[in-house]
Amino acid sequence: MEIKNTKTCESVGMGHPDKICDQISDGVLDACLAIDKNSRVACECFACNHLIVIGGEITTDAVIDPVKIAWKILKRLEYTENDFTIISNINKQSSDISKLVDKGENALSSSVGAGDQGITVGYATNETTAFLPLEYDIATKLVQKATELKDKNIFIDAKYDMKSQVTITYDSNHQPTVDTVVFSIQHHAFKSDSDRSKFKTFIKEEIILPIIKSYKLNTDFKYYINYVGDFVIGGPFGDTGLTGRKLMVDNYGPSVQHGGGAFSGKDYTKVDRTGAYYARWIAKNIVAAKLCDRCEIQLGWCIGVSKPVAIQIECFNTQKIDIKKIENAIIQIFDMSLFEIIMLLELQNPIYMQTSYFGHFTKDNLPWEKTNYVNKILEVINK
Repeated sequence: MEIKNTKTCESVGMGHPDKICDQISDGVLDACLAIDKNSRVACECFACNHLIVIGGEITTDAVIDPVKIAWKILKRLEYTENDFTIISNINKQSSDISKLVDKGENALSSSVGAGDQGITVGYATNETTAFLPLEYDIATKLVQKATELKDKNIFIDAKYDMKSQVTITYDSNHQPTVDTVVFSIQHHAFKSDSDRSKFKTFIKEEIILPIIKSYKLNTDFKYYINYVGDFVIGGPFGDTGLTGRKLMVDNYGPSVQHGGGAFSGKDYTKVDRTGAYYARWIAKNIVAAKLCDRCEIQLGWCIGVSKPVAIQIECFNTQKIDIKKIENAIIQIFDMSLFEIIMLLELQNPIYMQTSYFGHFTKDNLPWEKTNYVNKILEVINK
């Protein structure tokens, strides 16, 4: 095998067992926040074969039914009540944590502290219109397209458990070429070899090629579609699922650094989620302001402390101006306190379920995906 300058990324569909767990965890979070905006939620889910277990720590005035929430998600994915036994085992948040985070307040206050220590990373690149890495954006669009066609009953025999993988090769001028696309999609048992062949042809002709062509890239790439054979057994029946296990799929893919923390099932005081959203928002606005081609923001946090204890900015030598000016603009404009982050990004609202599939940085309607601070950044830069 020849070693090339490549980048590879995968994405997974809503029916992937880990994503089922993410959806249940964020479904519980949204249900709590819809009734009590001061809910403190750390919800985890485990799915294996016919058993689903929902656990974690929740302190809220909301009265919710985690099992009912789970069933709503599972039925959307075409499971029936005969498929699973669901157990809920949820406790209250530790008082040791709550006294550090909430400072004795009954509701969110300006003194709210980080729910844990950790490092969060935000990233943006002008490589795509979504400000996401090319290989990540394509891999995600593939599963989105397949799911859309499945929802419309156009993609016959398909199920919701699926995985895409895209490899991009770069030449000496950093021009991209699609090298390989891998796509595995769960399906109903085929009645004939002809049905199997039609299924694979549909994936190539109606999903893969239209997406690749939309990026104006080459179509002479290698492709592997359900390469190991039939994929009838999927979801939790084929593999165990856990909340928060698809870290790179949730973020930007393996070409971008990761702080290590998962997102789903965690309320806005959990900075491994909130800090990552905020860092993405800053990075995206910096790139959208055309101050650099790529931007990475790293924030370090300490439990109970309201602001990051460390900030690092990296533009990978793509900056158009002195990086010190970019750093100074960020410091002047962005408050960085957890309370301000929560308020600016509207994180007390029940908006999290939609982030639990197709990535946390792929939907323009989410507050941290807005480029609404470009003018403010340019005003400070141009002073």
